[in-house]
Amino acid sequence: MTRTFPPALLFAAVAALFVATGVIQSWNVALTVLNMALVSAIMALGVNMQWGYAGLFNIGVMGFVALGGLAAVIIGMPPVAEAWAAGGLRLMLGLVCGAATVAAAMLAWKAMPAGRARTLAMLAILVGGFALYRVVFDPAKAAVEAVNPASTGYLGGLGLPVLLSWPAGGLIAAGAAWLIGKTALGLRSDYLAIATLGIAEIIIAVLKNEDWLARGVKNVIGIPRPVPYEVDLQARPGFAERAAALGTDPATLSGIAVKLAYAGLFAVVLVVILVLAQLALKSPWGRMMRAIRDNEVAAEAMGKDVTRRHLQVFVLGSAVCGIAGAMMTTLDGQLTPGAYQPLRFTFLVWVMVIVGGSGNNWGAVLGGFLIYWLWVMVEPIGLWALGGLTALLPQGSWLAAHLGDAAAHMRLLTMGIILLLVLRFSPRGLIPER
Repeated sequence: MTRTFPPALLFAAVAALFVATGVIQSWNVALTVLNMALVSAIMALGVNMQWGYAGLFNIGVMGFVALGGLAAVIIGMPPVAEAWAAGGLRLMLGLVCGAATVAAAMLAWKAMPAGRARTLAMLAILVGGFALYRVVFDPAKAAVEAVNPASTGYLGGLGLPVLLSWPAGGLIAAGAAWLIGKTALGLRSDYLAIATLGIAEIIIAVLKNEDWLARGVKNVIGIPRPVPYEVDLQARPGFAERAAALGTDPATLSGIAVKLAYAGLFAVVLVVILVLAQLALKSPWGRMMRAIRDNEVAAEAMGKDVTRRHLQVFVLGSAVCGIAGAMMTTLDGQLTPGAYQPLRFTFLVWVMVIVGGSGNNWGAVLGGFLIYWLWVMVEPIGLWALGGLTALLPQGSWLAAHLGDAAAHMRLLTMGIILLLVLRFSPRGLIPER
């Protein structure tokens, strides 16, 4: 049995959840959840492009999100002059040597006929190139990371406006997706999922361990913001009077104003991506992608280059996830590679797409808002509900202690229950694909 509701009614219900959060808790909390829900909706759109349009099972979403976060550091942070003087150029030369080694090996493999000579040439190029790379790269890396490691110890960025990091994050993620797709998209769906998860883990491991790039697990803090700081707003003439007229204090009003500014920027990006995604879905290209998704053999028999089209949509979806990653890092004001947990948060984004309705962009957006609100609010609601239940039990009851400990697991339990209910009563999602 499949039940569907008008999309406008579903969006109104989700909006009511955010309004209720603001009324019952605080508008600062509601806007904080809203901003991350906007970012989550963009991630869900990226995954929906890959899965809903083309049936690509990518569970390496967090790898591309992390690359978007790296873009915020590379674009927004100022360069560390001492680190560049200590070994920046040598470090770049080492990276060029590594890339040239890989390129030379690939060219040799294509140019030489199969046989023992080609194998020996490949080994010589790879071993010699790797040795040269380590000789150049390692001393430069050590010199860069030794420059004031407590606060810098990395090369820094370009010092450009941080808003430029959002499209840059998309470009970096798209470039990585192109390299990954050239090798992984030939795999069957389950093997593609394993490959993308492994690649995401590799990307995050590099961010954690290469301090010269983005300080590793020491984190990069103080990333510039595209909106004013709260203290700057509070220092403006007349701001305190305006807060008093609204019946609040300057600190609360400045927090709300900053979060509203972020929400406006994020909403603009979401609307632009949603409009472009809808235009693409309704175009001949979108119809072709769905035809490939439904029957690859028939589409290939009609002359469609399935692998090439898969690569296109894989790159596009990954670019959208990269944009979302740059936005999330800009919102946090810091890059924390340890926070990127591929399996946990990839599962959350996939729940957004499945619950909202895979193949439908509006469904992905709805799922992003609904599931993120539940992800944040279920735990406090669970604590309140379980607190009411335990109040009825005798003091010191083992059941009361058990229920109190179980509140921390309400998030995952709720996600599982919602996923089961949607798959049972509306298997195509809340807003099914037409």
